[in-house]
Amino acid sequence: MEGNVIIDETFKSPSNGFIDLWLASDKTYRAKIKHEGKISELELSTLEGENTCITTMQLM
Repeated sequence: MEGNVIIDETFKSPSNGFIDLWLASDKTYRAKIKHEGKISELELSTLEGENTCITTMQLM
C-alpha cells in the first residue's frame, strides 16, 4: 500500500487458475493480476484473522 512493487513476475497457473503467493504477515497489499488485456485488482491484508485464501479475484 506504500507504492512499493513487491512482485512483478509472470506466473503460469495450473488449469484451475489458482496460484500460490506467499506475502509477509501483518501488512496490507494491493494485488493486480493481468492477462491478455484483462485485469483484476484487490486490496488484501495479511493481518491476523484475515482470510488466507482469496478466491474472489476474476479477470474481467
